[in-house]
Amino acid sequence: MTEETLKTLLLQLNCHFTWRLLEKNAEIDEIEERLHNLLEHSLLDANRYMVYNLLAYIKHLQGNYEEAIANLDEAEKSSLANAAGVKSKLLVTYSNYAWVYYHLKQYDKSQLYIDKVNGVHEELSHTSNAKDTLPEIYGEQGWSMLKFGRLYYKKAKECYEKALKEAPKDPELNSSYATAVYRLEGLEKKCLDKNCESLDLLKRAVELNPKDSVVKALLGLTLQDLKRADEGLKYIEAALEQTPNLPYLLRYVSKFYRREGMTDKALDVLKRALSLIPNSAFHHHQIGLCYRNKIKEKKKLARTDPQNKRTYTREIQELFQKSIFHFEMTVELKKTHTYAYSDLAKIYKEANQNVKAEETFKKALNVKTISEQEKQQIHFYYGDFELHAKKCEKEAIKQYMEALLIPVTTFEKGRCEKALKRLAERKIKENPRDALGFGLLGFVHQIKKNKIDAVECYEKALELEPQNEEYLSHLCELRLAI
Repeated sequence: MTEETLKTLLLQLNCHFTWRLLEKNAEIDEIEERLHNLLEHSLLDANRYMVYNLLAYIKHLQGNYEEAIANLDEAEKSSLANAAGVKSKLLVTYSNYAWVYYHLKQYDKSQLYIDKVNGVHEELSHTSNAKDTLPEIYGEQGWSMLKFGRLYYKKAKECYEKALKEAPKDPELNSSYATAVYRLEGLEKKCLDKNCESLDLLKRAVELNPKDSVVKALLGLTLQDLKRADEGLKYIEAALEQTPNLPYLLRYVSKFYRREGMTDKALDVLKRALSLIPNSAFHHHQIGLCYRNKIKEKKKLARTDPQNKRTYTREIQELFQKSIFHFEMTVELKKTHTYAYSDLAKIYKEANQNVKAEETFKKALNVKTISEQEKQQIHFYYGDFELHAKKCEKEAIKQYMEALLIPVTTFEKGRCEKALKRLAERKIKENPRDALGFGLLGFVHQIKKNKIDAVECYEKALELEPQNEEYLSHLCELRLAI
């Protein structure tokens, strides 16, 4: 068989090498560390083969084929030990073997594993379980995509939907599907009363898979989002009682406590979690948020109890140091954690460390996997920083406008519109012939699709500044649209 023919056969396999898990879209070293933590602390022994399969693919991306094969050996052992005769669990592993040996130019071994894949398919075709290959493969593909990062959440959801068509009552698939939808809603800020898709999915997952404490915690957090925290707390406490030392549960429990204002309780849980996984970016970030909450509490006490202001001031400075330390640890451990960059920049600003704050905002905007929602939010906070901390109106306007040009809708988008409108109206009030004020108002109206009002503002801006090509361009565009 020629190399070209072999490559054609390999491309027809369903495995990590054909799922388009691209290195440029993820932090490979960070994923690898999380997978090793999962092997150490996970309670789901039956699915360890998925972890080893993904580790093998990551080793391929790193060019370490010896380790890739070692991980595939572990995946095969795990599948054989837990599959209970379900050979479909071996299909992805054998396909990955074929690809690894192809990259090593060991074409005979690559062909051998392609034959093994075909053999499993042939064997399954003669049984009543022929369709079982689909949920197995789609389930592993969805799991791998969830682990590979947020850019793959939507695709992960689609994989689980396909798997559930063939196995609608599978407990693991229902839990994973609900998790994928929950994460997508978190990215898109969609968990509202009328369109919170994850709520019913999480409830169903808890019913079908009562041993999954993590999915119970996600249900608790979703109920908290929907202003049903008392109901959510019951699921949180039930999950904590079930697996009190599972790091992946503790992170969500602490998040619930922190958002309920139970800051000390959240810190206790997080410190326990950090003792289990010291290099967890998530845990460091949550601890940083807890200390930031305590700063707000102490500042409030300082205002209401002026006699002890000096004591509170000293305690606030210590809390600043702790919060900054944990946010810095977060971005060091997870360089794609844009929310942590934003939180770090804001705490630098509060601590009057403006140079570090600006550097951090710039780093956040340069994260290679940043989403449009995150970019919009960071531009807003950057604009606020420029306006209030640096008193630089020009740069603030630039950041607000950059945020509004991003075609997504977040809470911060509305705040950007209000900030620009306030600036514009103040300028016009101070000087009725301020072209920039009318230009900014025109821009806000244009973003909000108030075309008639936008035209009037740009016409006024051009009347005051006839040579401004930007105003003229916007005006022409709007007139054509009308």
